[in-house]
Amino acid sequence: MQLYHHPLDLDSQRVRFALEEEGVDYTSHHVNPITGKNLDSSFFKMNRHGRVPVFQNGSHIIYNTIDIIQYIERIAVVSSGVESISASSREVVEWMQKIHDWDPKFFTLSHIPEKYRLYVSKFIRQVAIARMSESPELASDYHRKLKEAYETEEKLKEADVLRRSKEHLVILLDEVERQLSETPYLAGQEFTMADVMLIPVLVRLKLLDLENEYITGRPNIAEYWILVQQRPSYKKVIGKYFNGWRKHKTLLKTWFLVRIRSFLKRY
Repeated sequence: MQLYHHPLDLDSQRVRFALEEEGVDYTSHHVNPITGKNLDSSFFKMNRHGRVPVFQNGSHIIYNTIDIIQYIERIAVVSSGVESISASSREVVEWMQKIHDWDPKFFTLSHIPEKYRLYVSKFIRQVAIARMSESPELASDYHRKLKEAYETEEKLKEADVLRRSKEHLVILLDEVERQLSETPYLAGQEFTMADVMLIPVLVRLKLLDLENEYITGRPNIAEYWILVQQRPSYKKVIGKYFNGWRKHKTLLKTWFLVRIRSFLKRY
């Protein structure tokens, strides 16, 4: 089983959490969207949307995050040979979908300094143009990605787009806060795939230095946040890349690659 992902990507984190929690072995392939590696023709032919994560088991390829997680659950059930183990309940799946409905894209980009965001956006557009000339058979798909990059920049200028994204997040977190006042985990007494979907949202808020604004002021989420950081899966999926100095190393390495390739015009 192959997983194409990146440590900074929120949905990639969710899938890796699921794999670690279920104890499913896989081969890891890093595909960094910020450096345009998701636009390499070898990956782009597999997923014409150019998005991570992508999960491959033989000839079976899955792109949707929730579908991947549910597939991992089925693999774990079959591998265990224990009939009493079941897949996620309806309540868990409802929470998974509810959390996934919040798109972190515009919220995240709006909290990145404009000069860095525009620099990376220009770099990615140059990568798309370069790949278009290298693989003319994929030109229409690359053109769609190019158009998507321009549209993203335009939407970031719209106050309503950013306001709706923030409001959606606040509503979600308030609902999570109410639920955690009744149960230690999101869907009850046990850790589930609903928690797998939620934790990367909290990680993203911490990465953006918004922990005080969105987490600390919600006591139940704050307590939950401390609890889930103790899990071995958290330490492997998140801690390895974001604890202490590692966060700066991960981000600086990515930024350095973008700057060097831009300077050398090696798109």
